[in-house]
Amino acid sequence: MKKTAQLSLLEKTIKELGYTLRFEKGNFVGGECRLREDNVVVVNKFLPLEGKIYTLANVISKINPSALSPDIVKIVDTVVDNSLFRQEN
Repeated sequence: MKKTAQLSLLEKTIKELGYTLRFEKGNFVGGECRLREDNVVVVNKFLPLEGKIYTLANVISKINPSALSPDIVKIVDTVVDNSLFRQEN
């Protein structure tokens, strides 16, 4: 899967989980936060494509919803070293 398709899929998943996704400029990488009553994921818009993918995958791995698509699990497992997303055989 191309990196642009991965980023689009991650963005769609974040939005489906009820988070507002914002790409902002600043001196930060990104992550999730709570702004008033809204759950927000902020990503530095000047990051390279791989950095944006890592940031979104990292947020999804921390949220850890139960009904993720296999494509999302594969992306998160590949990008983020997180044992929660690894399937034990």
